[in-house]
Amino acid sequence: MARRRRGPIVRQRAIDGYVLEQQIGHLLRRAHQRATGIFIAELGGSHRVTPTQYAALVKLRDVGEQSQNELGRLIATDPATTQGVIARLIRRRLVERSRDPGDGRRSKLRLSQQGRNLVERLIPLGVRVTAQTLNPLMESEKKLFLRLLARLARTA
Repeated sequence: MARRRRGPIVRQRAIDGYVLEQQIGHLLRRAHQRATGIFIAELGGSHRVTPTQYAALVKLRDVGEQSQNELGRLIATDPATTQGVIARLIRRRLVERSRDPGDGRRSKLRLSQQGRNLVERLIPLGVRVTAQTLNPLMESEKKLFLRLLARLARTA
């Protein structure tokens, strides 16, 4: 049985039907811009904390002392970004660095008391950022959206 060549027709339909505003990458970027804008309005100005710094502070609170590499993996940032974030948090005395007693070549990071105090004040604001970001959705949609987004994030 001979096979029909559908390639060019299917390809042309895909090209003709392509709408940027319906593509996952574009929609995720727009949603990220919305979340970041809300974050900056709530936490960025008066607390001078970026979303990545916030993630590092919260994760150190959650898991305790960590190596810089492990912290970067936990908050899903590349080593260069993690290094810059941690350097700024150390300069602000929110994070402290000490030598790893098990491996002198490695250092450990932990929240300072000032960092602990700040993160405890910021978490309720972080909860508010999530609520404001998801505000256009109904309750059932919020739960579904977060569940599906978490699945997409885990496959990366």
